[in-house]
Amino acid sequence: MAVPLRTFRPLTLALAGAGALVAGCASGGSYGDAGSPVASPTAVAGAHAVSVNGRFLVDSSGRTVYFSDQEATGAVQCTGPCLGFWFPVTITDATAPNVPGVAGLGVTKRADNGQNQLTLDKKPLYTFRLDKGPGDRTGDNFTDDFGSSHFTWHAAAIGGQPAPAPTQAPPVQGYGGY
Repeated sequence: MAVPLRTFRPLTLALAGAGALVAGCASGGSYGDAGSPVASPTAVAGAHAVSVNGRFLVDSSGRTVYFSDQEATGAVQCTGPCLGFWFPVTITDATAPNVPGVAGLGVTKRADNGQNQLTLDKKPLYTFRLDKGPGDRTGDNFTDDFGSSHFTWHAAAIGGQPAPAPTQAPPVQGYGGY
């Protein structure tokens, strides 16, 4: 007996989704300070990589996007342990998305893994591990050190106005100064 295509397709999609969930759980992932899983960065299509929420640039999940002063020339310096807290905003292609009202978006190729990372005015963009959800900006004006590299991070504000300084997130113990 043949299974009609309309019955087979939902089952196939459900099985594919379950397989992706199992694969994601097996990848190790990273965990926040309370032991809760933290979303790992993934490459997204350029058109959906970032958008504007009020005055701030956010990723496809609504999480605030940041840049560091130390990467203002476009040279990626956040590598190794830094990537445990700052997740690159990556896109699948090498063409910057066209986001209305946002000038200066570009793409750089990361030397450490070859991924295409979105930039704003040549500064590589990241999300922050300690932001718990959409709209959080705990990484704004945050400073940290990884080895001999010192970073000062800022929420990517649109319109050239500096963002007001929110309260900085508390340090996480055991991670090179966190």
